[in-house]
Amino acid sequence: MEKNSVDYTPLLSPQGGDETGCGYARKTSPFVSAIKWTLKSLICLIFIAWAAFIFLLPSDPVHELFSKLINLTETTPFGITGSTFLILSAPVLIIAFLAIAHLIISGEDQLHEKKTSKYPRFRLWTFPVLVNGPFGVVSATELIGIVLFLAYVIWAVYAYTVQALASSDHLSLRERSMYMLEIMGLRLGAIGLYCLAFLFLPVSRGSVLLRFIDIPFEHATRYHVWLGHLTMVLFTLHGLFYCIAWAMDGHLLQELVEWKDIGVANLAGVISLLAGLFMWVTSLPGVRTWNFELFFYTHQLYVVFVVFLALHVGDFIFAMCAGGIFLFVLDRFLRFCQSRRTVNVISSRCLPCGTVELVVSKPPNLRYNALSFIFLQVRELSWLQWHPFSVSSSPLDGKHHLAVLIKVLGKWTEKLRDNITDANAQKDLSVQPGTVVTASVEGPYGHEVPYHLMYENLILVAGGIGLSPFLAILSDILHRVREGKPCRPRNILVVWAVKKSNELPLLSTIDMEAICPFFSDKVNIDVHIYVTRESNPPLEEGYSFKPIKPSFCPVPSDYGMSVLVGTGNNFWSGLYVISSTLGFVFLLALLYIYYINPYGISTWWYKGLLFVICMVASVVIFGGLVVGLWHIWEKKSSMSDKSNNTNVDKNGHSGSVSPKDLSQGNVAKLAVLRYGSRPDFKEIFELMSEKWGHVDVGVIVCGPPTLQTSVAHEIRSHSLTRQSHHPIFHFNSHSFDL
Repeated sequence: MEKNSVDYTPLLSPQGGDETGCGYARKTSPFVSAIKWTLKSLICLIFIAWAAFIFLLPSDPVHELFSKLINLTETTPFGITGSTFLILSAPVLIIAFLAIAHLIISGEDQLHEKKTSKYPRFRLWTFPVLVNGPFGVVSATELIGIVLFLAYVIWAVYAYTVQALASSDHLSLRERSMYMLEIMGLRLGAIGLYCLAFLFLPVSRGSVLLRFIDIPFEHATRYHVWLGHLTMVLFTLHGLFYCIAWAMDGHLLQELVEWKDIGVANLAGVISLLAGLFMWVTSLPGVRTWNFELFFYTHQLYVVFVVFLALHVGDFIFAMCAGGIFLFVLDRFLRFCQSRRTVNVISSRCLPCGTVELVVSKPPNLRYNALSFIFLQVRELSWLQWHPFSVSSSPLDGKHHLAVLIKVLGKWTEKLRDNITDANAQKDLSVQPGTVVTASVEGPYGHEVPYHLMYENLILVAGGIGLSPFLAILSDILHRVREGKPCRPRNILVVWAVKKSNELPLLSTIDMEAICPFFSDKVNIDVHIYVTRESNPPLEEGYSFKPIKPSFCPVPSDYGMSVLVGTGNNFWSGLYVISSTLGFVFLLALLYIYYINPYGISTWWYKGLLFVICMVASVVIFGGLVVGLWHIWEKKSSMSDKSNNTNVDKNGHSGSVSPKDLSQGNVAKLAVLRYGSRPDFKEIFELMSEKWGHVDVGVIVCGPPTLQTSVAHEIRSHSLTRQSHHPIFHFNSHSFDL
């Protein structure tokens, strides 16, 4: 489309309601803004103080302060366990409470306010600094985090080594070697515990912390992987140093199987370390790619790892890392409750390239955005395996359904395709009536803020099935343009690379003209398609956009997914976290007042086990009560929505989604096809630089690591050599690997 053909009337101007033209949300009163600013400031102060305390703990002054602080509660029923938990674990729970308050005040249905600069500027979290190497594409913010963690480990090892050397001057060489091995093994274990305090936070998929800082799970997974490698290196060295020292002393086997009542239980530590090593080895990229099932099943050993770690160190040492683990237990129980419900698969079909589309039922009050994803379980295939898929539908496509596209890449997806369609029917791959797929869903997860709406200019780079979330983005933008909702994007370039032309019908799953007639007057959309492994178009003319039998999405179902996880109700999720945490403190108080102290329980491993039992019991009892009330509220809301839908239907308007007309003449007009070539991102970015001028451009990439690396490398090169009148490209990845 030509640039001058677009009507540049601001899409963000008020067109009803109280949405403002400045772009993102309704106006917030000064009082509410002040409260939110206060909450954010408190969260930042608490986190900085907590992280600084852990960072400086190896130094003598801070260590002495810590020794004094842990004695403050020695005379209370909780003993030193209480002060250890209060100093090292409670801050993350307090931050979670404040984050809940911030999310509730911010509201659920409006876009968050984002202060946007009038002039384009670099952002640390969207500027790729490292594009090659073991960490993949790393932004400036992520690099700062990596450097801080490595600096802490190096500083702590150095400080502890200097202290150990100073205290072992009087020993002989052999005794000094054994002492150094044991004391450094002890210190490495302590450093590992501090890393463990952060390890479980990124994998708490629906955590209020991730939602508050707006880090979606697919990004947080990378941080879990990085922290996992670091933590297991530290714990492995911890065990190795002790083993060498015991071997030098001639008591290796006796020490390995020792299970002390007062002190550290070595055998429990060995079991915990072995479980961690199994998880670590099978999570390495080569092993995970070779056999995903092996990685998935061995990763369930985290239960053994955590429980035997508590048995190994006892309650007061385990309390050092209990905060992050407790938040993970909260999330895991909530996911368990949600995943017990089966979800209606409204429709399913298989496209000519073998990609499966599933449309599942959801309640109308379940919130998600176009960049969300879900975890899907199909019980006919496996009761244990959950696989993540990007949502391919916009929340504005319909209140009662959600769609995903699934490419056949492994055994599980191949079985899914064979389960819903006759594999021999190559010409007509639509699902046959009566086919039953019993599915359960976790999620949706994703960004709290739909950041694709924050840029006026977008470049969407997809590889193969990576087009799926971009179909949702395009649908979301077109719906918002038609309905006059806040929406900044006005220039969109889609760059899509596929191996063969039989993948092209994926683009035909969205009917742009049906969603927003004459959308080209409001938003400029260009689609560049690269077919990399075919030098010429197929013989059948028009094959690229051949119509596909429509997927019909009927009436709302009583078997929609639960609203418990992901972007669920802020009030109920907040009440769940707070009640479970207070319940944990209450159970601990009962345990110490009426059992541990009166009966003189002093066995370390037993007290560690009781501590873990209290954690789990508080979530199941107090959190479970809130979940039960949440389910009742959800049923009442669903009944109310069902009643409203009935009234709408009486007025002649159906809530169902009509079949799509996939002739897609409009897509064919938008698309430019190139056969036998790959995208030249240098040329693409230079062309967009001249065309769009000095603006912010959001670049979202969804595809294999090589594609992300190529795009990130070009953005970094352009940013370092850009001219003042050129745009600033912001790198955003929507890909993740589990």
